[in-house]
Amino acid sequence: MRRFLAAVLATLTLALSGCGYNTFQSTDEQIKASWSEVLNQYQRRADLIPNIVATVKGEASFEQETLTKVVEARARATSIQATPELINNPDAFNKFQQAQGELSSALSRLMVVVEQYPNLKANQGFQDLRVQLEGTENRITVARGRYVKAVQEYNVAVRTFPSNLTAMVFGYGIKPNFSVADEAALAQPPKVDLGGIGASGARK
Repeated sequence: MRRFLAAVLATLTLALSGCGYNTFQSTDEQIKASWSEVLNQYQRRADLIPNIVATVKGEASFEQETLTKVVEARARATSIQATPELINNPDAFNKFQQAQGELSSALSRLMVVVEQYPNLKANQGFQDLRVQLEGTENRITVARGRYVKAVQEYNVAVRTFPSNLTAMVFGYGIKPNFSVADEAALAQPPKVDLGGIGASGARK
């Protein structure tokens, strides 16, 4: 009897492996890990913004409307609670990504406007913040790219035979991913032009 049960268990193990069960386990873990990194980098960016805004406010003639839009966009982006369930809810996922996209646009506009203010461009503290922002935007791009690949692999397994049968049995559904426009933007993060000045303050 023990040999029979062992044989059955071995057969079931091989069957599950051949039908994509292990793929779902590994890709699901990859998705969780890569999404966690995306959130970490978004939070890193959000944490930089108050210091950037405070520094820019020191320029008395700076366009307040531009600053207000950044502050409001940050408030909207950080008000959405990024729970683990969010990546399984297309509506919540899209709402979260839309808010982050609006913040990216507001920051891009801010950096364009800054070019009109020599005092800010010459402010070493502000330059340091810009370098940090540029690095964070690059990290967001990398993290999002890894998330996209992980979700694509998972979703392919959900849709294709015979792993789709395993997906139906265990309740694995399609996970939302970045839209086509978002994926295209992965290669072009919000522009943070350092005006030819590197992190050390030396001109490139």
